[in-house]
Amino acid sequence: MAKAEFYVSVDVEADGPVPGPFSMSSFGLAVAGVRDGGGFQVVDPAERTFYAELKPISDAFDPESLAVGCLDRGRLTREGLDPAEAMNGAAAWLAAVSEELGAKPVFVAYPLGYDWMWMYWYFTQFADGGSPFGHSRCMDLKSLYAAKADVRIGEATKRSMPGHLLPSRPHTHNALDDAIEQGELFQNLMRWDAPRAGHRDLSSK
Repeated sequence: MAKAEFYVSVDVEADGPVPGPFSMSSFGLAVAGVRDGGGFQVVDPAERTFYAELKPISDAFDPESLAVGCLDRGRLTREGLDPAEAMNGAAAWLAAVSEELGAKPVFVAYPLGYDWMWMYWYFTQFADGGSPFGHSRCMDLKSLYAAKADVRIGEATKRSMPGHLLPSRPHTHNALDDAIEQGELFQNLMRWDAPRAGHRDLSSK
């Protein structure tokens, strides 16, 4: 029988568009749900969390990107965790949750591409065991909404979502706050029985 899965809402703040030339400033992880033989179960996303602020890995940074996370780069240079310490700490936390829940972790984000890019690169570069999520154990909430709502990806924006799907928690640009908030969006989308208006059968085209 397939092993159960637990869903980890992930948010990243960074000082540039891509890892390597630029640095991840902080990240937050929040367990938002579990799927086992009994189906999907909601978990309070504020209950199991991990947060880290990291030292920069280069001198390059984009001021606009850095400003989004409201973190002082000088303070991160002095007080942030070494990337290896941060990523190995996150991997150890995920392993402990995995043992507790008897489940494998699945990476969840909106949109997936940005947060996955940073976390996967940092895990493969700095964590002793590589990525705890493998190379593909992940879920894009933008795609999940597009599939359930039967809309194009370009229409799968938070502004277009029904109000009852949106989180009640604020979006603060603190990585942990936003991971918890995003976990609520994930739960709402997973439980949403969307109307399928306008569905077309293209199988005969």
